[in-house]
Amino acid sequence: MVRTKDVIVIGSGIGGLVAGAMLAYYDKKVVICESHSIPGGAAHSFSRQGFHFDSGPSFYCGLADPNSLNPLQKVFNILGESIETCVYDPLGHYHFPEGSLPVYAGGTSYLEAVAKFTTQGAKELKLFQDNLLQLYAGLKGIPPIVLRADFWLIPILLGKYGLSLLKMLPSLGEVGGSVGQIMDKWVKDPWVRRLIDLECFLLSGLKANGTVAPEVAFMFGERSNSVIEYPIGGSSAIVNALVRGLERWGGQLRLNAHVEQILIESGQVVGVRLRGDEVIKAPIVISNATIWDTYTQLLRPEDLPTSLHKEALGTPAVESFMHLHLGIRSDGLEGLTGHHVVVLNGDIDISVPGNTCMISIPSVWDPTLAPSGHHVIHAYTLESFSGWQKDESYSQRKREKAESLFLALERIIPDIRQRITLELIGTPLTHARFLRRYQGTYGPAIVAGKGSFPGPQTPIPGLYRVGDSTMPGIGVPAVAASGVICANTLASLNYLKLLRQL
Repeated sequence: MVRTKDVIVIGSGIGGLVAGAMLAYYDKKVVICESHSIPGGAAHSFSRQGFHFDSGPSFYCGLADPNSLNPLQKVFNILGESIETCVYDPLGHYHFPEGSLPVYAGGTSYLEAVAKFTTQGAKELKLFQDNLLQLYAGLKGIPPIVLRADFWLIPILLGKYGLSLLKMLPSLGEVGGSVGQIMDKWVKDPWVRRLIDLECFLLSGLKANGTVAPEVAFMFGERSNSVIEYPIGGSSAIVNALVRGLERWGGQLRLNAHVEQILIESGQVVGVRLRGDEVIKAPIVISNATIWDTYTQLLRPEDLPTSLHKEALGTPAVESFMHLHLGIRSDGLEGLTGHHVVVLNGDIDISVPGNTCMISIPSVWDPTLAPSGHHVIHAYTLESFSGWQKDESYSQRKREKAESLFLALERIIPDIRQRITLELIGTPLTHARFLRRYQGTYGPAIVAGKGSFPGPQTPIPGLYRVGDSTMPGIGVPAVAASGVICANTLASLNYLKLLRQL
């Protein structure tokens, strides 16, 4: 049986859900095909023995703040959805071998905390932040919800947001530049330079010299002007709100619907073929898969130019991750905070796998995520996909590679090993299997000034892409923006209705 739709979205990550829900709002007949039994992609949640775990993102800002630049908040508003959140501050702690730094949302409090490590460095950091906040001020005047990826964006920006563009003129040279260039101009203190590298690494997977300036400007601006919050119910609350929005406007989500192939006839998209040989026809297909999986798995070699195939394979990728999901007893842990980043060895680069460990304890904000008297923990660190295989040494290697995560957790909870009631270790193979991502990667490692992200459009008519390999930045705002931009580009007259409402 052949079904027909206006739009098929492959994958229900945040980018795919946003694109699908927005296009449903724009009166398109949309179906999202998700290979997994759970929606959400890298942002999905799962449960074991009463513990509810986030699989990916754990830090959120501006989800329920109407003044935030976070495009996801605007999407919720348009779709008629909302989520409950818990606001907190400080947003986390960075633990270096020489001490721990609380990271406050307010710029003044943050600088005061940095000054306890280096007075001169705090002064330099202020100049650095002020420079990026000037760029954020210009960006703030142009709502991400209006962006699109075609020439129609130019008259819209000039006609409706001309004053905001003028505000950005002093920072125009930095829009496409790296954070490292701004850091080199204002910051000499080695401690603060490492701190900036760490902030960039957490945001993009690259240090300051590889991270584009608007990403960090957005981060500092939102921390200073919006609110830091956690969605009650975890990342699944975000996913569920988007699914409700999709279905509210007539869209459809199909789980356990694995797309085997994007169908191309006479050089353009005509639909997809699912596992089991079911065919869905549509003139538009949006892939939320990575650039590598889209061009090398979902398309046949003859469907695209050889040069494009090579270009996709040659795109540098951020490493995969080791994951540690724990359920622990919480007795005696009053006052525990939820976000921690631990740098284990100050003499080793922060980007070396296993040296920088990220820790999230979301039951601090939402006790319903764990059984009474317990906490839920997600800890993760970079790990190369290379060399991993399911053989007789796999279990032992998992334990060995997870050791850095246990050492990092002991900086926060010294007796963590004695508190464990549930332990799950994930490797790059786990990451690749459950997320169906090329080598389990978290996205492209495209260095600022040495390449650009391709955006939603592809050389194949009717084929579009969303997700982390279309937009710079690792995180929910970036992938949500990719879905907004793609939907707006395809919406034509209904997009003008949205502009009038705004």
